Amino acid sequence: MKPTDYFEQTTGRGVLATADSSGKVDAALYARPHFIDDQTLVFIMTDRLTHRNLQSNPHAVYLFIESGKKLIGRRFYLTKIKEEKNSKLIPVLRRRKNLLAGKKEKGPKYLVYFRVEKTLPLIGEGKERLRGT
Repeated sequence: MKPTDYFEQTTGRGVLATADSSGKVDAALYARPHFIDDQTLVFIMTDRLTHRNLQSNPHAVYLFIESGKKLIGRRFYLTKIKEEKNSKLIPVLRRRKNLLAGKKEKGPKYLVYFRVEKTLPLIGEGKERLRGT
């Protein structure tokens, strides 16, 4: 199943893990990614630890745990390829528009693009799927 189809059909929770240039690790809850194509995804970020880590180390892992009692999901191994500050695409992509209506947000927002290097099941080695397949 293509990643775009997977996220359209599946609900759950996600964690984005990053590390700084010295290897100090961070993990943060993140919503489902937005797919540009099957090999490129984006996250909307503020300038917090995850975003700062990506300035010195472009590698990340997005762990997605499907809703339900069983531990099912996927791991996406990512490499940052670019980012856009206050991109005009952010309001178009945002899923939580109604929660933000009338509220002024603080600070810049970043649209951070990643290449999907490989995809694995949540648990176990499974068959490696290269570049989002």
